[in-house]
Amino acid sequence: MRPMTLKRPDWNPGTLVVLEHDSRILRGNALRDPHVRKLAVWLPPQYDTGGRNRRFPVLYDLVGFMGSGLAHVGWKPFGDNVPERAARLMAERRMGPAIFVFPDCFTALGGNQYVNSPAIGAYADYITKEIVPFVDREFRTLASRDHRGCFGKSSGGYGAIIHGMKYPRTWGAIADHSGDAYFEFVYHHDWPNTLNEIARYRARPVKPGRRDVRKLEKGVEHGRDDGRVRRFLEAVWSKPKLSMAEGHAIMNLCMAATYDPDPRAPNGFRLPFNLETGELLPERWKNWRANDPVNLVAKYRANLASLRGIYIDCGWRDQYHIQYGARILSKRLAAARIAHTYEEFDDNHSDIDYRMDVSLPFLYRALKP
Repeated sequence: MRPMTLKRPDWNPGTLVVLEHDSRILRGNALRDPHVRKLAVWLPPQYDTGGRNRRFPVLYDLVGFMGSGLAHVGWKPFGDNVPERAARLMAERRMGPAIFVFPDCFTALGGNQYVNSPAIGAYADYITKEIVPFVDREFRTLASRDHRGCFGKSSGGYGAIIHGMKYPRTWGAIADHSGDAYFEFVYHHDWPNTLNEIARYRARPVKPGRRDVRKLEKGVEHGRDDGRVRRFLEAVWSKPKLSMAEGHAIMNLCMAATYDPDPRAPNGFRLPFNLETGELLPERWKNWRANDPVNLVAKYRANLASLRGIYIDCGWRDQYHIQYGARILSKRLAAARIAHTYEEFDDNHSDIDYRMDVSLPFLYRALKP
C-alpha cells in the first residue's frame, strides 16, 4: 500500500487538458449563468504513446450538487481525485485506457440534475448535443454510444440513470452512485426545514398572537412564490458563506426548478408545498414524481435494455435515505428484466468516491473496443 500522505505514484499520471467552450445552448439561460465554461479532459498515458491512430472509450463524470467538473480534478487529501484514480486503476490493470471528461454544469441554484429545464437551462442538450460532439472532434475518441458512458454520484448519479433512460443514442453504459430516487424519502422530509428557512424572508414579519391562517397563506397556497423565495435567493447569492440549512433550502428550490418549471410563475417554477401551512400540493408533487427514476423504468424499458451496462450502488446508511430508492429502482429493473448490477456497502452519502474503484472498471468492460 502506497503512503497516501506523500501521493507519489510511480506510474504515468496521464495529461489533464482544460479547454474553454462557448455554449450556444446555455446562452440566454433563465439564471443568467455563464455560457462560456471550462471543460476539463483527462487523457490516459497511452494517448501519447499508443500511436496517432489509436482511439479510446470516453467516460463523462457528472458531479453531484454544489459541484462542478473542475472539482473532481483538483487536489484531494488522503485520496485520489478522478484522474489520479483512473491512472492508478489503469496501472493496476483493473481497467484499460479511457478518456475522462468533466463538464461544468454548476448554476446559481447550486447545480442541476442534468436535464432540460426552462427555469435553469437545457443541460441535457448542453452535454449530449454540444459537449459530446465537441470532445469527439477535439480528441481521438471512439465516437460511438457503444464506447461512451457517464457516471456520477448523488445528483450526478441521478443524471446518469436519467441519461441512460432518455439518451441511449449518446450513452452505451452508465454508473449511478447514490443517485436521487424515491423522492418521497429523498426530498419530502427535508421540506419543513426549507419552509422554515425561506419564511424568514416574508414581506412582513409575523407577530405573536392571534392570526388568520387563510389571510397568511394568500398567494402561496398554489405553489407560487409571494416574494420570499426571491428574497431568500438574493440574500444567499450575496453571502460569502451558506449555512447548512441555506444549502439544503437552495437545493430544494433547485429541484423545484428542475421538476416543476413554469414560465408563468414567479422565478419560473412552482413549489410543491403551501409555504405557510406546509400542506403537500398533489397537483405539483405529481410533476416531481414524473421525474423520479423509480417511476420511469417501464416508460424507458427499451432504452434501458439497449445499454451495454448499468451499475447502481448506495451506502445502506445514506443520510438522505437513498438506499431505499436504489433498492426500489433495482427491484423495478429486475421486474422489467433489465440486466444491471446493484451493490450496497457500509457507508453513508459522503466522501464515497472510493466506490469508483468498482464502477470505473465496470464501465470500461462494458465499453471497451
